Amino acid sequence: MLSNSAFNAMLKTLEEPPEHVKFILATTDPQKIPVTVLSRCLQFNLKQMPALAITKHLGQILQAEEIPFEAPALTLVARSASGSMRDALSLLDQAIAHGAGRVEEVLVRSMLGTVDQDYLFSILDALRGGDASTLLQVAADLEVRSLSFSSALQELGALLTRLQVAQCVPVAIDDDDPDRGRLLQLAAVFSPEFVQLAYQIVNVGRNELSTAPDEYAGFVMTLLRLHAFRPSTVADVLVAVTQKSRPVVSAHPLLVGAPDVALRGEPVAAAQLAAKPLASGESDWHQIVASLPLSGLARELAQNCELRKLGETECLLRLSPSQGHLQMKPGPDKLQQALSEYFGRAMKVRFELAQNELDTPAETVGRQRQERQDHAVASIAQDTFIRDAIESLDASIVESSIKPIA
Repeated sequence: MLSNSAFNAMLKTLEEPPEHVKFILATTDPQKIPVTVLSRCLQFNLKQMPALAITKHLGQILQAEEIPFEAPALTLVARSASGSMRDALSLLDQAIAHGAGRVEEVLVRSMLGTVDQDYLFSILDALRGGDASTLLQVAADLEVRSLSFSSALQELGALLTRLQVAQCVPVAIDDDDPDRGRLLQLAAVFSPEFVQLAYQIVNVGRNELSTAPDEYAGFVMTLLRLHAFRPSTVADVLVAVTQKSRPVVSAHPLLVGAPDVALRGEPVAAAQLAAKPLASGESDWHQIVASLPLSGLARELAQNCELRKLGETECLLRLSPSQGHLQMKPGPDKLQQALSEYFGRAMKVRFELAQNELDTPAETVGRQRQERQDHAVASIAQDTFIRDAIESLDASIVESSIKPIA
């Protein structure tokens, strides 16, 4: 970039250029060019080149120069260039020198300091399997290799973006993409809602690295946060928790200590707990939900479910597909624990998705709220004073501004 003095010296030539001369000025910082120069130029804003186009052009150059290369390595160079062919060519020269005449993926990753995609897919696989130890192992491996945790979260966010695209528009994933198979496989496992949540957690975690005790701790906490909010399937999970006010009595003389174990929060087999017969009204799901000490997502989950079947040790709930994201932990576990405490016995909660309209507590509350709103609107519309005001002032009622008193 020229200095102001140099621009002023060039200004006279730009004002009265020779007929046979055309000046072409190129810059990535047009805001630094003086207005006096910009006013005498015809400005074109060039778009950034797509990474695929950069990769293809770099491949043609290497083929013409007979330099061996790996396609994933060129993809890394193209992504790092951020749409600039000039920067891509500079990085390519560095990669050739770094690889002693070869452009290989491992060497390019080492040169750029980027994170291997296998680490990122290992994180997603660990989230799918609920394997927290693998998450910690990935963090330890990145620390040993002195890789940037900020770059790792940035790459993970980019991978989650591609995963969401694979879920919404599978055909948008190019057939030549080496990760296509793994992306489509994970797209079928994770719900779109969880991918959105994971993307937000990763971005927030990356921003919090600067305020964490150290980057390793911030990265680990971000991974464990993803683990805490991972999707859960509670169909095969049995949590037996009882209250002191409702002690569990063992039917077997050798299981006298079972109540103490349950109070400590340790798992207790269903056979160890004495089943209480169903009382009248126990199948009223609306009444049950109103009695459960739930809050947050767990309460929202309970309010959006319909009771399909209630047995001695099992509760089958129906959930609308639009509310399927509520099955993410820890909501189902808290609901299962609350039901076990309510009935005084171990309860296993299972969910099924229903396509038809459900009679849930949330739907009931919504209908009651709408009925109160309709009644309030009708009362206002029938009021004599309001009707006279509407006729005399040619006014109208804004129904959204009407709020029921109770």
